[in-house]
Amino acid sequence: MSDTYDLIVIGGGPGGYVAAIRAAQLGLKTACVEKRGTLGGTCLNVGCIPSKALLQSSEKYEEAVHGFAGHGIGVGAVKLNLKEMLARKDKIVGDLTKGIEFLFKKNKVDYLKGAGSIEKPGTVKVSNGSGDQVLESRNILIATGSESMPIPGVDVDEKKIVSSTGALDFAKVPGHFVVIGGGYIGLEMGSIWRRLGSKVTVIEFLDRITPGMDGEVSKHFQRILKKQGVDFKLGTKVTGAKKGKSGVTLTVEPSSGGAPEEIPCDVVLVSVGRRPYTEGLGLEKVGVKTDNRGFVEIDDRFETTVPGVFAIGDCVRGPMLAHKAEDEGVVCAEILAGQSGHINYDAIPGIVYTWPEVAAVGKTEEQLKEAGIAYRIGKFPFTANSRARCNDTTEGFVKILANAETDQVLGAHIIGADAGNLIHEIVAVMEFGGSAEDVARTCHGHPTLNEAVKEAALAVDGRPIHI
Repeated sequence: MSDTYDLIVIGGGPGGYVAAIRAAQLGLKTACVEKRGTLGGTCLNVGCIPSKALLQSSEKYEEAVHGFAGHGIGVGAVKLNLKEMLARKDKIVGDLTKGIEFLFKKNKVDYLKGAGSIEKPGTVKVSNGSGDQVLESRNILIATGSESMPIPGVDVDEKKIVSSTGALDFAKVPGHFVVIGGGYIGLEMGSIWRRLGSKVTVIEFLDRITPGMDGEVSKHFQRILKKQGVDFKLGTKVTGAKKGKSGVTLTVEPSSGGAPEEIPCDVVLVSVGRRPYTEGLGLEKVGVKTDNRGFVEIDDRFETTVPGVFAIGDCVRGPMLAHKAEDEGVVCAEILAGQSGHINYDAIPGIVYTWPEVAAVGKTEEQLKEAGIAYRIGKFPFTANSRARCNDTTEGFVKILANAETDQVLGAHIIGADAGNLIHEIVAVMEFGGSAEDVARTCHGHPTLNEAVKEAALAVDGRPIHI
């Protein structure tokens, strides 16, 4: 293992490990430093992957309990084996982390286990239980990700008051599960445990859930979740949490002010957002600037205020999404190798993996109105889609927003079955600057859910066929 590199990446999450692999492919001598002990970062170890495994398992459980009869399938008493469900999740995570180690070996990336810190430009110290190792590198890439945001007066112990990490490993299904925060992560975790038998209450400071989402979609989404059995307390702030032998008692009050009340529950999930994780990196010592929210300041080449030190992913500006970090990692590596690179931040999809799924790309109606951009709307409901009827997945709709003058697609919002896959047709069209007419003129297979996307594009011009 060399002590001198072209690139040392600090952080082995989606942004970091992808950047390391791409840099190695381009001929750069590369090392990746990760202190967790396993690669994949928050996403693979305690985030995206384990939560999606549990979402899939819990969805199958709920379908067996409530959905099979409608298809003429009779089953006996359905039993939940939570231990086996969690073991399946853990195996998926373990297999994938080992897969990244294999990719490192295949691409000749040196994997260094330990906490990385920047001693000075061009020098990285790796600290672990057996001592420190000092390495030299022409370039250093910060890819340390983010951590769960805390709430004053609500101390996370990962037992009764948990972050998203603790919510992946309950020993038993909570009786009453309270989620603080109405964002993507909280709603996904709430969906998992509701399906498995918990009473779920979501407390949100604002007067709506998923605040960054298109307003119409957000309202529809909340109605569906409420119909599924999720309770909501909007416009409410949590001011304290008291742990007892049998659970937790939360103190809440209206966000705008008012009388407090108490909510007893078994377990509380704190899910009010995430913040950049840069602890112990030595950024101040070497002069790397951060903004007032802790995000590392970078230029268009991902270079920080210190030459030769770069940053990507959750610790820099932009949506905190694994695929955004991956794309930044690839582009940053290509720039370091002398190539050009570009990311269209208006064409990065966001997905909520509840049932139904919610997916979006580009601008919302609210953003277009605020910017004074004239637009047209095309909408198509899944109730009018033949495949959705066959699948009994008729909740939701496709909504496309296009420039009123040029017809260029400015945004798309889908709530419905498989929305996370359907949105990528629009992502590709937006990446190439395409129009709603381009989608409308493209032949879509029948019967498919994708036809709803075509019909929404036709609706932009007021000519849908099936409504």
